This record gives sequence, structure tokens and C-alpha cells, in this order.
Amino acid sequence: MGTGKYRRKKMNKGDHPIKEKYRTKRKTKDLDEIQDDMKPGKVQKLMSQEVDEDKPGAAQHYCVHCAKYCVNEKALKDHLRGKPHKKRIKALQTEAFTQKDAEMCAGMGSFTAPKTFNTDLPTMDVEETSSTAETTTQD
Repeated sequence: MGTGKYRRKKMNKGDHPIKEKYRTKRKTKDLDEIQDDMKPGKVQKLMSQEVDEDKPGAAQHYCVHCAKYCVNEKALKDHLRGKPHKKRIKALQTEAFTQKDAEMCAGMGSFTAPKTFNTDLPTMDVEETSSTAETTTQD
């Protein structure tokens, strides 16, 4: 008879994809929360956080776009060059939807196209942060 292998598993996935949607183990901030963090007052606080030993890299290397802490400067630079970071920036360029937008789409008003959102952040030089760290250790 036949000597070839046969498929043993069923092709039905069941409710596995639905369950994956609601898992919160790797839950990150939503786009509207990140856009709130990108406002001028909050960005400076997030970029210059105090040392916290409980967070990766002592909370000194933080990507605001992805809401992610990196272990060191090299890991942050690698992250900034990576595909997930670039996808997140592209997703953040359109303004987040609100309840008002949802009502307009449902016919309770006139629909307006989503606006673009500025994803540029004020840059902090590495030399500035290292010089402030040196002055605090000398005191």
C-alpha cells in the first residue's frame, strides 16, 4: 500500500486566533496612549527619567514611539533601526480615532478624514546626558 506520510493534524484552528487576540502577556500601550505620551511636557519626562533599578537599563534608554525600555544605548540604537519600530512610527502618523469619529462613521455626523500626527521628537544628545551623569556623581 502507500508508504508516504499523511497529514495527522486537522486543518481547523478552532478558537485559537480569537484567544490570542485577548491575551495580555505581551500587551503594549495602544496608539492613542502613545500619542498622549508624545505631547511636549510628557516627552521630556519620559526621555529623562530617574534611575529605576526595576526597569530594564535602569529606565535610562526608552523608546517613546514603542513604549519600550532598552537595556543599553546599543540596544536602543538597534531597536530604532529595526522593522517593528518603523512600523510603529508609520502607524502613529495618523491621528488616533475617537468616539466622535466612530459616531460620524455610523451616520451620526459627517465623516472627516483622519489627520496626520507629527511623530518627531526633540532629540537629546548622548553627550548631554553623559555630562549630567558625571556632574551628579562628582557631587
